[in-house]
Amino acid sequence: MSNTDGINASLPRTQAEWRKALEELPSTPGNIPAFFFGHGSPFLAFPESDAHGGNPVVDHMGPKGPLATFLKDFGPALLRKYKPQGIVVFSAHWETVGERVVTDYGDSNPLLMDYYGFQPALYKLKFDSRGDSALSQRIVELYKQVGHPARTTSKLEPRGEDGRGFSGPGLDHGVFVPFRLMFGEEFREVPIVQVSIDGSLSPEKNWAAGKVVEQLRREGILVLAGGLMVHNLRDFSSFAEESAGKLVKDFDRAILDAVPVPDPQARKEAMVNLTRHPGFRAAHPRAEHFVPLYVAAGAGGDGGVKVLSAIYGSPTFAFGL
Repeated sequence: MSNTDGINASLPRTQAEWRKALEELPSTPGNIPAFFFGHGSPFLAFPESDAHGGNPVVDHMGPKGPLATFLKDFGPALLRKYKPQGIVVFSAHWETVGERVVTDYGDSNPLLMDYYGFQPALYKLKFDSRGDSALSQRIVELYKQVGHPARTTSKLEPRGEDGRGFSGPGLDHGVFVPFRLMFGEEFREVPIVQVSIDGSLSPEKNWAAGKVVEQLRREGILVLAGGLMVHNLRDFSSFAEESAGKLVKDFDRAILDAVPVPDPQARKEAMVNLTRHPGFRAAHPRAEHFVPLYVAAGAGGDGGVKVLSAIYGSPTFAFGL
């Protein structure tokens, strides 16, 4: 069904609606859901004085936009409901082929400023957080148990290029930019470990990569996967609903129809079929921002799904309810 059929129209799009959806999440610290979230872009970190109105993309994706407002509600809700012992995050901005690589950064996670062309203030951003070697090793162990090569990387080693030419150690901007809004600029209470997505960009392989860490949810670990449902740097108009073309908006609606399908097998089929939608390539010339959705779905297992926000291009889903 489409938005005109009344299905997507009922999903949470306003702050009051998504706060209600967050409040209705089950308080299950012993079985934490896995989440896909829209990680936004460096626009989220623009100084508010630079976020002038009138540009629909900046208005939508910037520090005063709906995604920034949602993330500020999302992070505290997760901490309040689940009191996680650790956070494992997958980002569209780190992909590796043939092995999963896991950060093991010790007492201080460095930041990788993997973007260019922005004002100097965006290269001075702070997000003070820590890692956890035991959690990093646990993740490597889980992958090796299923025969998938995995290893840790330290802050002394560049973590590898991500398909966009950046290399170095650190949490990338798909992590630290939204996490600053979700958890504050200083967040040392809960350790954060990042894991690479599968660089094949295969829906099935990234689903399997998420499935491996499903067990962590029952060990008090919060599993997050960040990307965007619309990410076309060749067409900036596509980043805001007000300016996006019909094909991209139809694709966004198709996602909101496919992900909440109740039956697990039918849901997986519907989600994988999204890559065959006529609007997929209009929204994603390259699929790296889309496949974290499959990581989160894999980590959620066969449980239910809830749409927490239906913000255009950057919805948030809870898997494994």
